[in-house]
Amino acid sequence: MPNWSPCKRQDFIRRMRQLGFEGVYSGSKHQFMVIGQHRLTLPSNSEYTVPQLRMMLREVNAMIGREITLEEWSRLS
Repeated sequence: MPNWSPCKRQDFIRRMRQLGFEGVYSGSKHQFMVIGQHRLTLPSNSEYTVPQLRMMLREVNAMIGREITLEEWSRLS
């Protein structure tokens, strides 16, 4: 069974767009993406660690109202 693995920032952005997020917009300190009335802040590092990725995906889950499973995450690539 596959495990979560680190994700490049550009891959994360591409996958978020496939889920319906718009942008990458510039904020005062961080860039962000938008879905509906929700804003997802994007850390500026070039690769996201597994804990950082899981934390951001928990935020995304709350924004879209469902859970993104590892299998779905793998298919989005």
